[in-house]
Amino acid sequence: MKLNSLALSISSALMLISCSKEAPPPPSVTAAPPPLVVKLGHAAPLTGPQAHLGKDNENGARLAIADANARKPRIGGRDVVFELLSEDDQADPKQGTLVAQKFVDAKVNGVIGHLNSGTTIPASKIYADAGLPQISPSATNPQYTLQGFKTAFRVMANDVQQGRVLGDYAAKQLKAGTVAIIDDKTAYGEGLAKEFKKAAEADGVRIVAEEHTDDKAVDFAAILTKVKSKKPDLLFYGGMDAQAGPMAAQMKKLGLKSKFLMGDGGCTVEFAKLAGDAAEGHYCSLPGVPLDKMPGGVAFRDHYKAMFNTDIQLYAPYVYDAVMVMIDAMKRADSVEPAKYRAELPKTAYAGVTSMISFDEKGDIKDGAVTLYQFRGGIKEPLETIGASPTAAVPAPAAAPAKPAEKK
Repeated sequence: MKLNSLALSISSALMLISCSKEAPPPPSVTAAPPPLVVKLGHAAPLTGPQAHLGKDNENGARLAIADANARKPRIGGRDVVFELLSEDDQADPKQGTLVAQKFVDAKVNGVIGHLNSGTTIPASKIYADAGLPQISPSATNPQYTLQGFKTAFRVMANDVQQGRVLGDYAAKQLKAGTVAIIDDKTAYGEGLAKEFKKAAEADGVRIVAEEHTDDKAVDFAAILTKVKSKKPDLLFYGGMDAQAGPMAAQMKKLGLKSKFLMGDGGCTVEFAKLAGDAAEGHYCSLPGVPLDKMPGGVAFRDHYKAMFNTDIQLYAPYVYDAVMVMIDAMKRADSVEPAKYRAELPKTAYAGVTSMISFDEKGDIKDGAVTLYQFRGGIKEPLETIGASPTAAVPAPAAAPAKPAEKK
């Protein structure tokens, strides 16, 4: 009995000694650094008569950001998450410069936009001074890239290319001997009208009237009455759909039977909606090829519809490509710093939704195509494409679309 007690005491003592020893610490684990947040600015009119186009641009940018993040990118040895900062420039040059400075102060890593040439051009000086790359998906005035800024790039044909095509088409296909021109006095509308006039006159067309309105007007009776007295074969309008639609309707009401021709600003479903049956038979142009002829157009259309439950208005595919081109340059530079990836942008050869994208020495897209359309039954139907045809192979979109961001 004593031996058993002694053994029990020894066993208990050994257990106490064993328990009193501290357990070895677990191996140290170094926490992974959080993803690097890379901010991209986007600017367009999100309120006012062009808000439908601005939201379309914003949606294109949001879709690109969602797809880029779904691929879990790594740049500079870090996981990266892209974030979109979207601002309303109201299609107003002064507001555009305020937005530009806001982006610079927020230290965004790059800018997509602006939608309008009138906001893009003054904003581009602010971005250039800050060394901040800017890719416009929709501003077509040639002055944007003619300023010589090393930060300015464009992913669609400019107005020199588009104006030449429109002028040639008016003379050679529409057989217009006399033409009246109306523009909205914006950098886009007036700039496109100037290029159209130059090309048309070179083809022997006589300009019988030149009138101006603005991008807020809705009543064109006085201007159209003056134009009617000149009996032009064709009326060319340089401006956006918010004015082009009512203008076409008022042409019909006044009995002005001239053919009606517009650039990309009026080549929208909104034009047909605003013009009603007066849209029938009118013509317009868009830089690039029709959506279903783009390398990734059909897939993008379906992807966009799944994300936002609405149809593409106009420039969304180009906005998507602009975002992806900027991210591609960052990947090739292995850096999100503007000064480093900016040097890669001129070397771009990116297989986009819209085309194979590369830039010339000014920052304009090389070999930009332009397509002519005619409105029939409320739908714009492609007539012919002039310029290079894209043959790029496009990366597949993300497997599942992200949920749409909340509406502003």
